[in-house]
Amino acid sequence: MKINRRLVLLVTAPLTVAVAFSVLALAPATNQALQAGRLTSMVEVADEASELTYRLQRERAAATALVSEQGDAEAFRLRTEETDRSIAGFRSRAEGLSAVPGSARGALDRIERFVEEMPGLRAQVRSKSSTVSALAFGYRIVIADLNSYRDGIAQADGVDADIADRIRAAAALSEAAEHTAQQQVTVARAQAAGGFTTASQRTFDAGRMGYTESIGVMFDLGPGAWRTWLERTLSGARALEARRLEDEIGRTGAGKDLTVTPKQWQKASNDRQELLRSVEKRVDAAVLAQVSDVRTTLVWTAGAEVALVVLTLVGVVVVAIRLGRVMIRRLRDLRNAAHQVAHSGLPTVMAELSQPGALRGATPEEVARRTGDPVRTTGEDEIGEVGEAFNAVHHEAVRLAAQQAHTHEQLAETLVGVARRGARLTAVMVSELDTVQRDEADPARMKALFALDHLAVRMERNTNNLLVLGGYGNARVRSADVGCSTVIVAAAQQIERFDRVSLGVIESGIGITARAVHDVAHILAELLDNATRYSPPDKQVGVAVWRLWDRAVVQIVDEGVGMTAERRAVHNAALLEPQAGIGDVRSMGLHVVARLAARHGIVVELRDSSGPGTIAEVTLPAKVLALDFKEDRGPSQDDLGNGVGYETPRPITPPGPQGRRQPARAGARPDHLGTPVGAGLGASAGTGPGAGFGAAGPDAPADGSDREAPPGHERPREDGSGGGARDRGHGTTPAPRPARDEPASRVAGVSSSGLPLRQRRAPQQWPTAGRREGADPRPGAGAPRPSPRRRDSRQVSDVLAAYAQGINRSTNHRGRSAPDDHTERTEK
Repeated sequence: MKINRRLVLLVTAPLTVAVAFSVLALAPATNQALQAGRLTSMVEVADEASELTYRLQRERAAATALVSEQGDAEAFRLRTEETDRSIAGFRSRAEGLSAVPGSARGALDRIERFVEEMPGLRAQVRSKSSTVSALAFGYRIVIADLNSYRDGIAQADGVDADIADRIRAAAALSEAAEHTAQQQVTVARAQAAGGFTTASQRTFDAGRMGYTESIGVMFDLGPGAWRTWLERTLSGARALEARRLEDEIGRTGAGKDLTVTPKQWQKASNDRQELLRSVEKRVDAAVLAQVSDVRTTLVWTAGAEVALVVLTLVGVVVVAIRLGRVMIRRLRDLRNAAHQVAHSGLPTVMAELSQPGALRGATPEEVARRTGDPVRTTGEDEIGEVGEAFNAVHHEAVRLAAQQAHTHEQLAETLVGVARRGARLTAVMVSELDTVQRDEADPARMKALFALDHLAVRMERNTNNLLVLGGYGNARVRSADVGCSTVIVAAAQQIERFDRVSLGVIESGIGITARAVHDVAHILAELLDNATRYSPPDKQVGVAVWRLWDRAVVQIVDEGVGMTAERRAVHNAALLEPQAGIGDVRSMGLHVVARLAARHGIVVELRDSSGPGTIAEVTLPAKVLALDFKEDRGPSQDDLGNGVGYETPRPITPPGPQGRRQPARAGARPDHLGTPVGAGLGASAGTGPGAGFGAAGPDAPADGSDREAPPGHERPREDGSGGGARDRGHGTTPAPRPARDEPASRVAGVSSSGLPLRQRRAPQQWPTAGRREGADPRPGAGAPRPSPRRRDSRQVSDVLAAYAQGINRSTNHRGRSAPDDHTERTEK
């Protein structure tokens, strides 16, 4: 789970608890505000009920007058219209009520039923088919329900006691007005009947007593201002007149005629009802205003509490979001910086430090400080401490890499110094060998000299390996291009088992540029040495060369045990991307080949063979090949079916006298190791190649070491022949025996899979090792020497036998140090 989600959960949990407690805290205030709102609505309906009560009282008075023949129908119609308007207003208000108390809800239901039955009651009034008592009873019931509703809303939930008392006081005032209205009806009925009966007299007295009780309740529950309003209102002339007539009627006994006329009584009663209605309106308005004020106060209080809680929650959320965004942004910056360092910055620094001379005299501490701090997210909090710790890790990693690069540079300088000293000592040793070989005629001593000479060649190869690993190249620069076949032969004669290398089909006219001759020979010598070491000793290693568009392809085919696809892929990857460091000593040859190939854009690839063994394919680019190269070729076969000229397949001959280092002739310019420029490589393919390549050969064998047996220890070969060192003897060089399975004279070419092809007829079994034109009788001689003394045939035979024994001794001497097992090819 990402950090942003964790922060959201971390903030959500306390916010949820805070919201829950806030809701619990806001619930009472909100509930009180809602109850105050509902009470306000019920008080507004009570105001409409008071108005409807007044209209029904007046309609009842008109209906009683009409039925008792004291009024007319028009007055009744006007009163019914006023009542209908009041009923409409009452219904519209009552429809929106909710949570009405039980008693008030029952009163509303009864009022609704009466409203639905009013048309029938009014029809009876108009038809005068009903008695005055029945009419009065019907209206009294509905008026009582209206007053009951007003008294019932005081029992609603959450009503303050003071407000409840005021609601009851207002209802008592309405009941007092109803008692006066009933007195009006009772007197009108008595006037129509000719006087009071005992029952009507009691009803009249009960009305007077009810009025007095209701006014007393109002005075007790209501505020003092209401009493003042009522007393002031009823202290006028109209109220006093109604009181006087009421007293006069009250003094009239049962069965006596009333002295007050119906007109006087109706006028006085209506005036008193209007006065009471005015006081009732003021009281209802006061109750409604007080309830509205309480509701407003509660609503504002609840709203303020809700707003406070909401603002607090919003503030907490905003602060959490801001702090969380800052934290997440800093963490993301830290992550991006870490990714940039891991995937781009640090690999770039490591790649720069792996290059030779990357330090440029700077110390590891200076290099680490120069790279700077990749993480800018620092500070006093934990995230800043992580950033500082990451900068410290980056600084230490760069410092260690610089220190390692410094160690590698010192090691490379050491290797180069050792290689150069070894090269100078080898050059001195070769010069001394040349001096000794010029006049030596003893066969036994010639054998030792030949072995030392071949060992010197390999020592120079090992010296070149150290130079390449140290970041330096071969200092020799040739002045002329060399044929590819000559380079191959020169490379083959620098390995221990050169007699097992057989030249297959080699397309003529392929030359190597002068600047790349030594490096190409170095690469081929390494591959040939690896092929001969890890293939059966009785099998030949074939070499074929052909053009492919603007490139040339050299294939080296052996018949060894081969290697697995996985291991071959690893080696090909190493050959494609050379290692920047010194490399593993056990696979020194692999790194040397990779570096030399990368230097000239040469592609070296190991491929699987259709038969046993492995194919090493070297693709030479156009910049390595010489343009319009012409060379003198020995015997050749000019047509293999495609019109292209090829050289005659042949094995590699032992180095003859032409392979000896020549001292600088007059006018010749020697190179830095004392070899004359162009010496040796100007010979044709048929002559003994390798001259001039003694110090420019490839590196050590595939296992990275030259395992030499101690002097005097020889390993016998299967055929008993010797082989391997360059011949620095005198006379004709005996040709080595070709492989028993596939003689080199019968190799006509290389198949598509890299295997040698037989030829039906060979024009020549073995090429002769001719002498280079213009070469001195004894290579290395600066001036013509006197002719040697003449020897008989036995002396010549002894010399040749000494030469063969020296070659055999040199080959066996080195073969014992390298195991000839048939295991899988080891790493380079």
